[in-house]
Amino acid sequence: MKPMFDEREKIALFIDGANLYAAAKALGFDIDYRRLLQEFQTKGYMLRAYYFTALAEDQEYSSIRPLIDWLDYNGYSVVTKPTKEFVDATGRRKIKGNMDIELAVAAMEMAETVDHLVLFSGDGDFRSLVEMIQRKGRKVTVVSTMASQPPMIADELRRQADHFVDLVTLKQKLGRDPAERPARPERAPQGEEPGFEDDFDDDED
Repeated sequence: MKPMFDEREKIALFIDGANLYAAAKALGFDIDYRRLLQEFQTKGYMLRAYYFTALAEDQEYSSIRPLIDWLDYNGYSVVTKPTKEFVDATGRRKIKGNMDIELAVAAMEMAETVDHLVLFSGDGDFRSLVEMIQRKGRKVTVVSTMASQPPMIADELRRQADHFVDLVTLKQKLGRDPAERPARPERAPQGEEPGFEDDFDDDED
């Protein structure tokens, strides 16, 4: 069986912020983004690590900004866009923050120069993107989880990927004990996606 990674490979990470946060939350841990970067830097030549998230403009959701600043200064390429607020058919206020297009465009661009793309998302909408990247002769590893109830990984995405890594197997390497989190950090935290993202309706366009 071929190894998942080859140290000669050029690697790029594509992190769907809201999706990874929801998967880690379902497994009961926080992601330490410094450790995540270090872990995958040992797998090959890390060309780029992208982090995609939507940002609300008002102060109510400002908890994500320290994380964005920390990531931006510590080796990540952060891609953001403003969230949109709307009222659904039942009259409920919802926030939309879908970054699928932005992630797909960046992945297609990087597929020209890297050997192995690592996608941190379980969103089935990415299946066709993975297939297209594979047609270019690139490998795609998907990181999500089947250990949650319900599973966070869409079956069609897991089947399409060259390799699937269950996030639960990385818990010891990437996890940060929630009890260690400072109540009001003065400096940017090492990886906390705010809970409001988990309420996004990512299926809306």
